Amino acid sequence: MTITDDLQKLLDILPQELRQILEKHPQRDTLVEVVLDLGRRPEARFPNLTEYLSEVSVTQAQIDDCISRVGTFGGDNRAGIEKTLHRISAIRNRSGKIIGLTCRIGKAVFGTIGMIRDLVETGQSILMLGRPGVGKTTALREIARVLADDLNKRVVIIDTSNEIAGDGDIPHSAIGKARRMQVAHPEQQHQVMIEAVENHMPEVIVIDEIGTELEALAARTIAERGVQLVGTAHGNQIENLIKNPTLCDLVGGIQAVTLGDDEARRRGSQKTVLERKAPPTFEIAVEMTERQKWVVHESVADTVDNLLRGRIPSPQVRTVDDNGKVKIVRQLTAINGRGQQPKESESMFADKQVNGWRSSGRMQALPPLELHREQITSANEFDRLLDQSLNYSNGFDFDETRQSGPNGEDLPLHVYPYGVSRHQLEQIVQVLNLPVVLTKDLDSSDAILALRSHAKNHAKLRHMAKARHLPIQTIKASTIPQITRGLRRILHIDEPAIGDEKELQLFLHSGNDDEMDALEEARLAVEQIVIPKGQPVELLPRSSQVRKMQHELVEHYRLKSDSFGEEPNRRLRIYPA
Repeated sequence: MTITDDLQKLLDILPQELRQILEKHPQRDTLVEVVLDLGRRPEARFPNLTEYLSEVSVTQAQIDDCISRVGTFGGDNRAGIEKTLHRISAIRNRSGKIIGLTCRIGKAVFGTIGMIRDLVETGQSILMLGRPGVGKTTALREIARVLADDLNKRVVIIDTSNEIAGDGDIPHSAIGKARRMQVAHPEQQHQVMIEAVENHMPEVIVIDEIGTELEALAARTIAERGVQLVGTAHGNQIENLIKNPTLCDLVGGIQAVTLGDDEARRRGSQKTVLERKAPPTFEIAVEMTERQKWVVHESVADTVDNLLRGRIPSPQVRTVDDNGKVKIVRQLTAINGRGQQPKESESMFADKQVNGWRSSGRMQALPPLELHREQITSANEFDRLLDQSLNYSNGFDFDETRQSGPNGEDLPLHVYPYGVSRHQLEQIVQVLNLPVVLTKDLDSSDAILALRSHAKNHAKLRHMAKARHLPIQTIKASTIPQITRGLRRILHIDEPAIGDEKELQLFLHSGNDDEMDALEEARLAVEQIVIPKGQPVELLPRSSQVRKMQHELVEHYRLKSDSFGEEPNRRLRIYPA
């Protein structure tokens, strides 16, 4: 993360005695702003500290001297220093004379959006929320640069106070190739927003401080034209926007709806309820609670709907450590479908200390779905009968085979794999300590473990097995659960209990940190939500290779799962039995 602030240029506009004090100050690099008020002692403000710079009060001459060194103050009482990001804000008396200045240091922080870069690249509109000073404008500036330089998009910044791209006609280099449109008067910001779309064909519009109803309406108009929006708004959380009649349109607007008797009874609510009026202008919202901790609502529509129905949303909480590594956790909230908040015991396991992956979970429970259990049962029965028919076709009934081995041979059993991953076979035999030896010689083998599709289409293999009196055990796919069951059937070992720790080692035996995190995520979802609560669960997006491993782990629990969504946001959904 690289920070540039041109601090010396701001210090140069201050009175000489104050400038000398700040240049030697031990916390100079963390300076946030300098405050000069007529008749009061000058203040220097740091992130967690405010101190006086002098015992002598500020004079009007000192204020006038500072004003002469900066640009012109606009209608919003803000000025800047050319080719810097610093902001000078004025306080006027009733006659319009400036009697106070707030000199705020503007910083370009390259790499500050590492926590949400994946969201920026999706092309969806993003709304940044947070208290003043938490870094909204800095993040906005970096998002504009990344979109313009790294993603090669046409980006236009609506710079009302010249705070994003700095003062002067030439924008600061911190915004990269993005273009900047200045706004002469703050009340005209919504007009400039529409003008930017009509005249300059942008792919992305960046707006700082959406604060009026007209600006919210202009933002909706821009979003409906297919332009990606990135903006900030007043408010710490989405709840603040819902309660703000001026800005609630950014999250879809709120309206009162009268329900019918049946619908009210089904929801367990009153007949008059609040509903979202339209799709949100911004699909994603980011609550910047701290500089290194952001709360991400990936679907603003779902969050608003949950809040209006009295449910607790399940946003992501993203943090970054001192090494720049981003950590993502999610509060697990079971949705009960009755418009009530879940009980404390159901809400999440954020405080549980679980070994392995994120102890707070990272997956969201979905409303219960009606599964066609008869169809699933019949499909499993079909698989069993097909296995049985292939085995019987070779003249063997596995239910009547002797315990020592299919043909009475001594253990360990020599197994000939056909179409099955040898690496996975060796791993399973090692972890489960099975009395099995893999062989490449069909004549020396005691049994054949084959992929069903290969065995059905290979008449020669079946003929050779029948001639040598070798049983063929077939499996549907070359996955750890399927191979494990095939070997157990050959050895006549009872199926393990669900969640057997020994067999679970197969899934955590090897792999990098991301794969182990993903498997632990799936295990937590199954053991703490799907099985005990009978609710489906949606996991976080993963790569195709990692999703395959998650499918295998879910299959180990005798559960069903499928993948949905578009890459790179394709993810797993696990269903109860």
